[in-house]
Amino acid sequence: MDKITELKKLEEELEADRKLPLFGQSNLVFGEGSADCKVMFIGEAPGFHEDQQKRPFVGRAGQLLRTMIREIGWKEEEVYITNIVKRRPPENRDPLPEEIEAYKPYLAKQIEIIDPKVIAPLGRFSMNYFLPEAKISRDQGKVFRLDGRLVVPLYHPAAALRSTEVLNELKASFKKLPDIVAGNNLVLIPKAIPPESLKKKPQARLF
Repeated sequence: MDKITELKKLEEELEADRKLPLFGQSNLVFGEGSADCKVMFIGEAPGFHEDQQKRPFVGRAGQLLRTMIREIGWKEEEVYITNIVKRRPPENRDPLPEEIEAYKPYLAKQIEIIDPKVIAPLGRFSMNYFLPEAKISRDQGKVFRLDGRLVVPLYHPAAALRSTEVLNELKASFKKLPDIVAGNNLVLIPKAIPPESLKKKPQARLF
């Protein structure tokens, strides 16, 4: 089964899982981009515009994210963009721990299928899924190695819209991504115990 077919099957399973929090309250926003990408951007949960369009990161924060992707010479369709929680929490509130926990298996499978070289968590909720002890203000832009993958936490674009300082730091971190993907000038921070979603199968390819 090819990756696109696998992702479609996973999306259908997720759509049909009535036990998930927020089921029936908002639309499913599964993710979009290349199934063969080297970089996967992962936010926390969809917002109003994402819920309306059933696409991740299409509001103001999303437009900033997509602009920064283009500014480093990449195309949006060359990366993959998604969230941990796949449905919008009411009033755009932060996702609850039990919501993140419930959607984790689907994100883990999504990562397993796509098998990116680099995961870029956007914001502290997504970052702490991969790096529970990390702090976004201290660790954003750093490169962590977790069981064969690289994890580069980044500020959430929504935070960058509220602070020029955060925006400048985020743009500086974005500019490092092409070198990180290429393996140039890496300063790696090892982590001993990766979450399940980062445990690669022996046959999984490495870039």
